[in-house]
Formats: sequence, structure tokens, C-alpha cells
Amino acid sequence: MSPGRGVKNPAASLARRASTVSLGTLISRVLGYVRDMLIAYFFGASMAADAFFVAYKIPNLLRRLLGEGSLSTSFIPVYTQFLTNRGEEEARELLRTVIGAFGILFIILTGLGIIFAEPIVSIIAPGFAGDPEKFGLTVLLTRIMFPFLIAIGLGAIILGVLNSWKLFFIPAIAPAMLNISEIVFMLFVVPRLAVPIIGLAIGVVTGGFAQMLFQLVPVIKKSGGITPIIDLSHPGLKRIGKLMLPAIVGLSIMQVNSFVDTICATLLEAGSVTHLYYGNRLMQLPLALFGTAVATVSLPVMSENAAKKELFQLKKTLSASLKMISFLILPATTGFIVFGTPIVNMLFQRGRFLASDTAATAWVLIFYAGGLIFFSGVKAFVSAFHSLQDTKTPVKIASFAMGVNVMLNIFVVTNKSLKEFFSAGGLALATSLAALINFTLLFLFFRRHHGDIGIKNILSSLRKHITASVLLGFVIFRAGIFTSEWNIYIRTPAVIVFGFFFYMAISLLIKTPEIKEMRTILKRK
Repeated sequence: MSPGRGVKNPAASLARRASTVSLGTLISRVLGYVRDMLIAYFFGASMAADAFFVAYKIPNLLRRLLGEGSLSTSFIPVYTQFLTNRGEEEARELLRTVIGAFGILFIILTGLGIIFAEPIVSIIAPGFAGDPEKFGLTVLLTRIMFPFLIAIGLGAIILGVLNSWKLFFIPAIAPAMLNISEIVFMLFVVPRLAVPIIGLAIGVVTGGFAQMLFQLVPVIKKSGGITPIIDLSHPGLKRIGKLMLPAIVGLSIMQVNSFVDTICATLLEAGSVTHLYYGNRLMQLPLALFGTAVATVSLPVMSENAAKKELFQLKKTLSASLKMISFLILPATTGFIVFGTPIVNMLFQRGRFLASDTAATAWVLIFYAGGLIFFSGVKAFVSAFHSLQDTKTPVKIASFAMGVNVMLNIFVVTNKSLKEFFSAGGLALATSLAALINFTLLFLFFRRHHGDIGIKNILSSLRKHITASVLLGFVIFRAGIFTSEWNIYIRTPAVIVFGFFFYMAISLLIKTPEIKEMRTILKRK
């Protein structure tokens, strides 16, 4: 894409690239839901499922802190700056240095995680301490899955390279390798083991390395080899380290939020950890397809704007990101709130996952859905701050939001009336309210330090998105009633497809600006 074209219409560029990410993510997420359906079928909301989800969170925490979260977002602005101002050879040397340094770090952390798995689980899941069998299984699964950190951590560096090259499809579809591995292990290994859940844990590790290799192949082909080197004095590595420190703190805060949710869920009725997990998984689909996709493609674009000192263009890109997120996320929010129960039923209610689990998961989903627009908006603003190599401001704001989330969670689990009424849904509501505060403060701080981002245009688009979404909610609700006798596997997809076309038609009728970009993309696809 030529620079001139990007300046004229950043929304079109973002929409095209985001659609590529969304396509890859959709394929991966569909496989992910197949995996989740199999987990629900084989393990339901059992002790083994609770143990697996808690154990899976532990290496995932370090992955997000030191991998796809802080490392990718800190690496991309610096690597892009090297590509833009110093050339490909120096950028390649930076890549080799980063792989060498962080490869050693990930190996050390994995070893420590395996050794100290028992005290780690004691901190993460205090509610499991009273059940020795559940606690012991969680420790075992944690040790099996810790090498997952090495594969996904190195994969995060490769992801940063591909995104900096504005190649988005391969990183977006790469997680499909992980999902395929887990599916294969559940179908062919899990039924043959005395402790079936161990087979799923092995599938996670195998899939992590498959995901890394899938992304590595095109980088090696283009770079001609990326042999790691150890050079802790490299200026680019030092700069990435400086950016990572506050980014790690910020992501730590986000993960603390997640772990506080899990810890509090272990103090609620049995199955709450699993209900919270599946509700979050469903919420993550539109967040990944739209919110994360837009933030992913906007980061290297805004990083390039920042490297060229084009602040006006950077703010145009941010504004376009927010409007596109609003257009895509709000109808998903409406669908989850109005039609969440049939969706959960269709996806998970089979085997040991009962109707009561469906109701509890749908209840959690309602409260997560209310925060979708804010979760997505936070991602867009954080990308903007990181593109300007400012990782401190998002951390300060996230710290405050975390405090709010922790207090609300504690309030829910310690207040008998709230605990009985909200159950795990109260934890989801607390997380969404914290996201609202996070988003609001990010917006205010960015406008204060960098000026207006076109708020009038954003609000104008937002009003139209809300109007179309409200009408969509009414139609979905009525359609759900009138087709209640249909088979769940026919009714639910039919209502979703109808809702999609209805939302697009209403958006076209009220002349929503973003619909023009979507029409162009759909024609090309």
C-alpha cells in the first residue's frame, strides 16, 4: 500500500488488514471451539476440568507477560524503527539477538516452574487445598504444561516480525496448530490413558511447538536463517527491555485480574471455574476477531507513523480503529446478551456438561459481553501508546483499574446476597466494570497529552452502531421466541446468520460510514 493511499483513507487500510487477521483468527477459533466442545464432552465441569484450566493458566500467565503481550508489543515499535531508519541487515541482527536472549530466559523460567509447581498452585488455587486429589492433579498438569512457555514465547517474537512486515494472516491462523494438536490428542490419546486429562496436557505442549514452527518457516525463508546470538549490550535489545518493564507490569495487572477471578471462583460453588472459563472463551471470540484484529494491524501502522513523526496520521489511525471496533463489537455484545443461552447450549451442552452448566455459563457471558466494547477499546489505546514507545501510562491506568476489579471481586464473594445472586457472573461483571474505567482513563490521558482524536466523528458513528444493535437485539429476541421449537443446531445458526444480515441492512439504511468499508472488503473477498 502506498503512503498516499494510507493517508487518504486509513480506515480502508485497517479494515482490509483486519479482515485478513479476522479470517485467520476465525479459522483458529472455530477449531478452538471444537476443542472446547470435546473438553466439555469428555470432562464437563468436573474436578479434572477445573484442575486443567487452573494449571493451563500458569504457563499462560508467563506467556502473556513475557511473550505475546509485552515482548511482541515492545518488539514491534523498535524492530519497525530499525527497518525504517537502519535497514534490513541491522533489523535482522536485532532479531537474532532478541531470540538468543529470550530463548535462554524462557528455558530458565520453565525449569523453575516445574520445580516450584506445588507452591505456585497453592497461591493460584487456594480453594483446591482442601482436596488433595484435585490439588495433586493440578500440580502434575502444571509441570507437564510448563514447556509450553518456551514454544509460545519464541513464537511471540516471530509473530512480531511477521506483523512488522505487515504479514498478518500466518500469525492469525498459527494458533490453529495448537487447537488441532489438542483435538487429535483428545480423540486418540485421552481415551487410552488411566488419567485422561494428562493426554490433553501433552497435546497442549505439542501444539505449542507446532504453532511456533508454523510461523518460523516464512521468516527463515525470507531472512535466510536467524541463528540466535547473545549480545546483551545491543542497543535495540536494551530499548526493548526498557519498554517491556512497564509493559510487563501492565500485563501483570491484567493477569492478576484474571487470577483474582479464578481464585475467587474457587471459593464459589463447584464448577464456577469452568463456567467462568467457558463464558470468557465465548467473549474472546468477537474480541479476537474484531478488537484484537484491529489493534494488531494498527500497532505496526501507528509505529511507522510514530517513527516518521506523523502524529496527525497516527491519531487518524486510532480514530478509525475505534470506529471499526464499535461497528463490529456492539452487535456481538447484543447477540450474547439476548441469545447467549442457545449459543452455549449448541456449543457445549453434551456429555458431562449439563443444562445447569449451560445456564450458569450463559449468565457469566451476559456480564462479560457488557464489557466487550471496553476490552476492545483498551487494546486500541494501548497499541497507540506503545507505538509512541510510551508503555508507562497504560500501566499506571491499569493499576488503578486492577484495584477496582480486586475490590469488586472480594465484595462479591464476601457478601452473601451478592454471592448467591451473581455467583460467577459477579466476577465477570467486576472485570467489565474495571475495563470501563481503564478505557475511560486511557482516552482522557491520550487526549490530554496528544490532542483530539476526532471524538465528534467517533460519537456520530457510535450512535448509529448503537441504534442498529438495539434493533438487532429486538429482532433476535423475537426470532428466538418464534423458532423455539426448532432443533438447537438449526435454530441458533439460523438466528445468528439472520442477525448478521439484518444488522448490515440496518447499518446500510442509516448510512453507517463503516459499512462502506465492509462492502468493499466483502466484494474483494
